[in-house]
Amino acid sequence: MKPLFVVLLITSAFRSAVADWYDVPTGSMKPTIIEGDRIFVNKLAYDFKIPFTTVHIADWSNPQRGEVVVFYSPADGKRLVKRVVGMPGDLIEMRDNRIYVNGRVALYEPLERKIVDWIPRQEQPDHSFAAEEIENHSHPVMLTPAKPSLRSFQATFVPTAHYFVMGDNRDNSFDSRWFGFVERSRIVGRASTVVASLNPDHYYTPRWHRFFTPLP
Repeated sequence: MKPLFVVLLITSAFRSAVADWYDVPTGSMKPTIIEGDRIFVNKLAYDFKIPFTTVHIADWSNPQRGEVVVFYSPADGKRLVKRVVGMPGDLIEMRDNRIYVNGRVALYEPLERKIVDWIPRQEQPDHSFAAEEIENHSHPVMLTPAKPSLRSFQATFVPTAHYFVMGDNRDNSFDSRWFGFVERSRIVGRASTVVASLNPDHYYTPRWHRFFTPLP
């Protein structure tokens, strides 16, 4: 039993401080991440923490705009995955689902067909898709015009050591529009890749085309 306990302890410590995976149960990051995706989380992307705690031993980087991060929600402590939209010191605003950063509106272009097709074809007519570019970083977003949502908010400054995060599924995401800014200390790591994907609507059959897919 002792060797097994040691193996479990080492494995748990590794997942706590170095790298882990996160099973995504909701569609708040569609079309980038869909229900049933398992994403890789690099917990050494920004810092090193004491295993099983949020105590930082060393910091060497910070989240950058456009990166997908995993963090503990300020609302209830649950682990969430969202995209960094606002950086510390930014003036951020939203008007009718268009993001303004420091007074400049993001660019919106047609989204690649292959990314749109990550959403089942029968669902696509209910949504609109775009590539949102903020300061030279482009990422997918999905809108659902018929769904009530918070599509505008007044300009606000992002405090020091805080971030404004949003889901790519803009009309169906519980994010900084609702729970406010995310403290740097709450950010666990950076999500970079879909390592596996199972379709919960079809008996959890593998979506092989999504295995080892980098996140845009």
